[in-house]
Amino acid sequence: MASPQRAGQPPTGSARRRGLMLVNPNARRGQQALEVIDRLAAGGVDVTVERFSNPSEVAADIVKRAAGTDLVIVCGGDGTVAAAAPGLLQTGLPMGILPLGTANDLARTLRLPLDLAAAAEVIVQGHTERIDMGEVNGHPFFNVASLGLSADLARGLTRESKRRWGRLAYAIRALQVLFAARPFHAEVINRQERIDVRTLQIAVGNGRHYGGGSVIHEHASIVDGHLDLYSLDPGSVWKLALMFDTFRRGRHGVWAEVQTSKCVEFDVRTRRPRSVNADGDIVTQTPAHFVVRPAAIEVFIPRPSPA
Repeated sequence: MASPQRAGQPPTGSARRRGLMLVNPNARRGQQALEVIDRLAAGGVDVTVERFSNPSEVAADIVKRAAGTDLVIVCGGDGTVAAAAPGLLQTGLPMGILPLGTANDLARTLRLPLDLAAAAEVIVQGHTERIDMGEVNGHPFFNVASLGLSADLARGLTRESKRRWGRLAYAIRALQVLFAARPFHAEVINRQERIDVRTLQIAVGNGRHYGGGSVIHEHASIVDGHLDLYSLDPGSVWKLALMFDTFRRGRHGVWAEVQTSKCVEFDVRTRRPRSVNADGDIVTQTPAHFVVRPAAIEVFIPRPSPA
């Protein structure tokens, strides 16, 4: 009888694979990512480390070093992973994720462990799935793109504050944003309807989790080929504490103050240009065109448990 495969060993009968590891050594846990290189090598993945200081460099690095590479390992948070998307689309290489961010919402959606050694083991095991990617005005996102409260929150969050305070930085900034919140008018258009809203926030989700674990919709999936939108009416600010649990579980559509919609594309227009935040970074402004790219990126995920 064959002996069982031990953790950290390459899949039986597989050749060694060559990986490009992209890591920011100045990130909060950047140095820890380098500590799993030996674990990857023991599992048959030989990596070349490319260091970067700005996520905007990541996509170009993937394209430049794609020759002879079997997979890409992105070490970072949601913004860094989204920044890698154009390079992954161009090369067609599968992506492994070592989650180093503050929120790590894509890792939550993909059920990836936040422990880096365990996340490396997912890459070693070699099980992949193709996931959807969202775009807003041509800018990629995996979790959510939004305008209003969350864009104001993102504008005030610096890399230094997130590195120093972690998730507490989000809570502090969120309170500041809520006290200064002002509603705005917007027109939301999809393939079925056109509606006018007076709102505090419009969010368009591609994945399931956003904002450190909230759920964009209880039935949202990153493999369903659709986007999920919600608009938060201004009269609900005082109710946000009551609504908190439903937002965490994706059931906020039960409130009259929340309008929801599901489609493959949306257009959002405002009376004056408003910033749009995608996976934690301000990337564009309204008018904004949101669209889903089904099964656009191949990623390493945990192997499903037997039924």
